This record gives sequence, C-alpha cells and structure tokens, in this order.
Amino acid sequence: MPESQQLQLALIQMDITIGEPDTNFARLEKLLQEAVQNDPKPDVIVFPEMWNTGYALTEIEQLADSNGERTRSFLSGFAKANSVNIIGGSIADKKDDRVLNTIYAFDREGAEIAEYSKIHLFRLMDEEKFLHSGDRLGRFELEGVPAGAMICYDIRFPELARKLALDGARILFVPAEWPHPRLHHWRTLLMARAIENQMYVVSCNRVGTSGTTDFFGHSMVIDPWGEVLVEGDESEAILRATIDLEEVVRVRAKIPVFEDRRPHLY
Repeated sequence: MPESQQLQLALIQMDITIGEPDTNFARLEKLLQEAVQNDPKPDVIVFPEMWNTGYALTEIEQLADSNGERTRSFLSGFAKANSVNIIGGSIADKKDDRVLNTIYAFDREGAEIAEYSKIHLFRLMDEEKFLHSGDRLGRFELEGVPAGAMICYDIRFPELARKLALDGARILFVPAEWPHPRLHHWRTLLMARAIENQMYVVSCNRVGTSGTTDFFGHSMVIDPWGEVLVEGDESEAILRATIDLEEVVRVRAKIPVFEDRRPHLY
C-alpha cells in the first residue's frame, strides 16, 4: 500500500443474463479487460452480486459453481496476470448439498484473501427457499488495511456494518442486485452505513431486467463523510474513483463516534 493509502477503484456495473453462466463469464472477462486498460490502472476491481447465474433460483443447484472452482480459478488468474486486487462480486456457490451466495476476493498475487457468504437472505426474492445463509463475518485485509464485505440485503442490518467497523474496517464492499422501486432505500442505507461508521462504502449493483424485475445500477463510492464520490446511472458501465484511506483516520479523529459510544446502555 502506498504511504498515502490511496487506491484507484473500478466498479463493473454489468448486466447479468439469468441462468447462463457461460454468457456472464464472457461478459465479465470483456469488462475486466477494459477495466485494466485505464490510466491510472485500478488497484481494486469490484462487481455485482450473483453475477454468474443471476437469480435463477429454481435451477440454482444445477447452475451453481461447485466450491466456486471455476470462479476462483478465473479471478485468481486474472488478478495475478494483471497485478490487481479483485473483490469478486458474489456467485451462486455450491458446497456439498448447499448453495450459498458467496464473495471470493483475491490480492495482486492471485492469492485468495476473503470468502464471505451472505448472512441475511432476502425473502422478497425467495432466497431462503433455495439458498443457505453464511455464518461468518466478511472480514479481511486489503493491502494491509482492514476491510469488510456485505451483500445486498445485509445493508439493512446496521449492527453488521458496525461490527465490521469496530473490528477496524476502513472500507466496506457491497455487491448487490438491488431492484426498482427501492432506489431511495439503496442510496439512503449506503450513505448511512458510511456516515455512522465513518468509513468508505463501495457498492456495486447490477443493471438490466430479469423477468419482471428491473435493476437500476446506481453503484456508488461513498466517503467517510457520506459524500458520494461517483455514482452510476442505469446503464452498463465501469465507474472509477480514487479514495484515500487516511481520510477514515482523519474523520474518526474529528468526530470520535467510537470513543463516545456507551454500549453498556444499549
């Protein structure tokens, strides 16, 4: 990590073809190649939730990536070949007889640095009928800096983000498939998580239509003051932002929220 702790981010706000992993792998590979051609080259690339299959839940056992093997090989190889950190969105990941919604992340050497399976399953999309929830927090280090991961619906649970912040996270990654008509909720919850925890929030949402559900994108990078540094629209795009993780230290010193907590009362 450079002394300034600056990171160049690239968010791949992509469309996803439901139930067609081969199509989605090809689309992602094309967008990844485009992302690393930028000057300056990104330090970190992020993409959306369930990008390999979409919400093809009735077929998910057949479509899910067994132990994430295809995804891990692909993302690890790309990270190493291009010397870039990858927060690999999330995938339908089959482990034994269970399917989970899992993030895999890799460092510049292609080494796996995180595996996090979504803790809170979203009943409005019937996740609990087809998927199993994770049972571990998404804590990891990104180039020596504590970081955290949550997936989509998880952001409605402020205690999860607070726990990651208390454990030292300076940056929170949030892959998602968040649809209309809840754009206001998406933007408000993400900004709240950034403000109340005084950390960067990097959210990457999909675009496009799946069945009767429209996904609005609006991927965002939000700083520890809650200011939006970049925000997408509803089209497929690669969004870019520069963040300085020392800003987290400055904000936490200026308004000492964590020192002023009184957890014995709540």
